[in-house]
Order: sequence, then structure tokens, then C-alpha cells
Amino acid sequence: MGRDVPALVFTREDRRRYRIKMQECLEAFAQMLRDARFESERPQVGLEIELNLVNDAAEPAMRNIDALEAIADPAWSTELGRFNLEINVPPRRLTAGGPDAWESEIRAALNHAEQRARSVGTHLIMVGILPTLRQEDVGEGALSENPRYQLLNDQIFAARGEDLRIEVDGVDRLRTYADTITPEAACTSTQFHLQVSPEEFADYWNAAQAIAGVQVALSANSPFLFGKELWHETRIPLFEQATDTRPEEIKVQGVRPRVWFGERWINSVFDLFEENLRFFPALLPLCDEQDPAETLDRGDVPELAELTLHNGTIYRWNRPVYAVDHDRPHVRVENRVLPAGPTVADTLANGAFYYGLTRALVEEERPVWSRMSFSAAEDNLHTAARHGIEARLYWPGMGEVPVPELVLRRLLPLAHRGLELSGMDAAWREPLLGIIEQRCVVGRNGAVWQKEMFQHLDASSRAGRHESLRRMTQLYVDYMHLNAPVHTWPVDLSP
Repeated sequence: MGRDVPALVFTREDRRRYRIKMQECLEAFAQMLRDARFESERPQVGLEIELNLVNDAAEPAMRNIDALEAIADPAWSTELGRFNLEINVPPRRLTAGGPDAWESEIRAALNHAEQRARSVGTHLIMVGILPTLRQEDVGEGALSENPRYQLLNDQIFAARGEDLRIEVDGVDRLRTYADTITPEAACTSTQFHLQVSPEEFADYWNAAQAIAGVQVALSANSPFLFGKELWHETRIPLFEQATDTRPEEIKVQGVRPRVWFGERWINSVFDLFEENLRFFPALLPLCDEQDPAETLDRGDVPELAELTLHNGTIYRWNRPVYAVDHDRPHVRVENRVLPAGPTVADTLANGAFYYGLTRALVEEERPVWSRMSFSAAEDNLHTAARHGIEARLYWPGMGEVPVPELVLRRLLPLAHRGLELSGMDAAWREPLLGIIEQRCVVGRNGAVWQKEMFQHLDASSRAGRHESLRRMTQLYVDYMHLNAPVHTWPVDLSP
């Protein structure tokens, strides 16, 4: 959501005014699109990483405020849970600074934060869902102190009128209820941002939607929740259920969920913002004083505060973003499907694959989204979340195919081509996309390593399930700091 809000109670008048202001914002946005007022000459990429905090025993540490004060860096902020932090890596040109610049910058920031966090007895871990998290760790007391989280929690449950039902069937079976949205805090992600021109936005968003399932299959890293072994990327169904404003009766009426893949390929970035207003009632009807039409008339750039706040409470897996930077507006695609971790090396390999593949697909003469149904892309996402790198996904011209075969035969060459078009030479591309290639060859990503290591520890000791998960998490942290890609991590601990 990204914006601090006060603790308050909303009235019917607040909601009426907000609806009017959102429509005014949408009309101003449409005018800006017609007038071509957007920054697009020097497009940038960006990265956000959500992390978990653990103590020395690799158990969740509810101390994000203490850790944040110790880190003392404006790039870091709280997230929904007291055991979460987020870093916003400054945006940059994709090829700025040379092959190692971005990795060095990110590793330096994370290492600095880890060093400072240790001073308050905490450690950082990049993982989709913290394996040692128990259900009792995500009660109301786990909500971060910022009033916006309590307000968001209150508004979601006011809309629902009942507790959240969470159901996931995997190797084990999870059936539980939650009376707060804090189970969502278990979901920590990597978010890639891609600034594009408004004219190209629809193509890049469609391409991102088409490959979302492949991304998740390659990078799944969330097989455990509340001590149960579930989907390879359990974060996907958990996030869909933990932020759902709809009781069962509303679901069966076909009302859209706020965590949403969407339902169609688009023709313009305007389509997504217009859908936001048409389908979703406001959760946080806070009005800004700025009049967007007057702001445009005097030649200034409107913030469109109501439109962007509303957009931040609709959790598309590929979200449109409008922002103003140095008095220049821009739009970008926020890719939200990937879990955090396991390493910076894996993260940047995932980014190279995403940026390269979307660029190549946009450049194709016959777009993939013209040869693939939207429902097939959505089915791919959930199949990938369930089965990870072992999934079989649909791709035009290939039918249903194992993920490693799809990537090695078809998509990896496209990713190389897209990065080359972006100015990345082979010596730069090969180490990044080579990680993706070897992940496919070995058949091991973060989820597979976690499952294999847990099974190894559980079979070789009688310490109990949680203790095996705890030991596995400690090993995960050790390997994470080595920054060797996850496909190289050992499972056999014998000398």
C-alpha cells in the first residue's frame, strides 16, 4: 500500500467523496495519456525485497521497529508483520554500472542491515514463507505498529463480516481460521519494477502475465506453512485467501477477489485503473486536497493520490503503477509473483530472466498473448505454485510441457535475446541466465531444497518436525550468506 494513513473511522460521506475523487483522478489520467505527458526516454528498473526477521535460533523475531532503528536507512521500512522488513533498492537503468554493479549494491545494503540487526538480536532471511513460523505467531499482536496496517485489517474484516478461512492441500493438509490479516505477513516477496512508455504498457503487462506461471515454477521457495508441507509456492494461495474481503456468498456471485490475476488481456494501462474503480469498493477512502483537473490546467503534474491509494489495495500479481518523480509522471509494471530469496544471486538471475523474456516477447511479430488464452495463463500460475519446477505448463506451439524443457528449449533463448536487445552482452548475460539454466538441469530451486533438506533432517533425527524445520532454516541462512545459487546447495550433510 506504501502510504501512511491515520487511525480513524470512515463515514458514508467519506466514501461518497472518495468515489467522486477517484473518478476525477481517472479522468485526469486519461487526459494525461492523450497528451503524452509521461517520462519514457530513460526507462528504469527497480526492486523491492521483503524479508523476515529471526532470532539466533531461527525462530521469528517480532522486532522490526528495533531492527529498523538499528539499520537507520530510509531505504528500509516496516511491513505488515512485526517479523517483516522491506528494502526498496533505488531504481536504475538495466545496464547501468556494469555487470556486477547491481549485485554489489544489493549485497552491500543487505550485509549492512544484517550487521545492524544483529545488534538487537535479530537476523535477516530472504525466503517466501519462514519455515519456523507457527500459527500462534500471526495473531493480532503480530501486526506492525503503523496505524495503516490496523486500519487495513479493520476494513477487510468489516467488508467480510466473518473470520478468514484458509485451506491449502499439499503433501499435508491445512484447514484453519484467522481473525486478522496477519497470515498475509507470512508471504514475503521479491517485486521487480519495469518502467515503460504508456504506449508499450499493455504489451509488457500481457507478456508478464503470460510468463507468471513459468516464473513461479522456476523460483518457488515457500513449501512450508505453520509446520505443514503444502504447495511448492504456498505463498500464492495463502496471499489469495488471507486478503480476501469476500464471504462465501459473495464469492459464488462472481465478485472479483482483491488478490487477482485479472480476467483478460489488455489494450491500455487505462484498462487496469478503470477496472479498479469499476470492480472494487474503496477500503481506505482517504481524500487528498489536490484537484487533479485544476493541477493539469495550470500545467503541473497531479499526484492522483486517491487513484494510487486505491490501486495499492488491489493486489494484482502484475500491478500497474503510476508515480511522479522529479515532476515527471511515469507508469511501470510491478511484477509481484515471486517469493523472496534464496540468495541475491538467485534474485538477480530471476530478474534477468523476467526482464529479458518480457522484452523478447514484446518484440515478437505475433505476440504470445494472441496465441494463448488468458485462462491458460492463470491456470499456469496455480499449477506452478502447486508443483513448482516439477510442473507441466501450457505454452503455445508446445502444448503441456515440463517446465525445464519449456525453459531450456524455448524461453531461455528468448531471454538472452531480450537482454541483448537491452544492451547486455553475452559475457554479462551468461552468468545470470546460466543460473536459470542450471536450476532447470539440476531440477532444484528453493522449494525443492527446503523439502529435501527437511526430509533428510527429519529422517535422520528424532527431534520432531518443528526442530527439523528449525535446523533446516538455520542451514538456509548460512547458505544464503554464502550467495551461492540455490541449485548448488548440498542436501547430504555427511562428512
